[in-house]
Amino acid sequence: MKKPQRNGYARIDRVKEQVMRELADLVRTGLKDPRAGFITINDVEVTRDYSHATVYYTVLSGDRETSAEALENAKGFLRSELSRRITVFRTPELHFEYDESLERGVNLSHLIDQVASEKPIED
Repeated sequence: MKKPQRNGYARIDRVKEQVMRELADLVRTGLKDPRAGFITINDVEVTRDYSHATVYYTVLSGDRETSAEALENAKGFLRSELSRRITVFRTPELHFEYDESLERGVNLSHLIDQVASEKPIED
C-alpha cells in the first residue's frame, strides 16, 4: 500500500515520470540501430525498490519483432545512459513489453464506426 504523501505525489511516481522522459529521449536520439523503427514509450512501471522497470512501448513505423530485438540488444546501453541522467540509489533493470492498448483502441473505434454506419433494423 502506498504511503500517503503530503503533496499528493509519491516519489516513485516522480521517478517513474523521469525514467519515462529520459528513455523516450534516449530511444529517439541515442538509439542508432536501424531495426528499431519509430518507437514511442507509453508508460513505465517501476518497482518500489527501483530495481526493475517495465517499459511499455509501441512501434509506429517498422516491424514489431525487429524493434523488440533492437530494444533487447540496446538494453545495456539504455540502462547505462539512464544511470548518467537520473539520480537514484539503484538504476532499474529494464524490461520491455509491447503495449497493445493503442491497437485495441483503434480496432474498437473501427467496430463502433462500423456499427454506427449500419442501418437500424426495423421491427
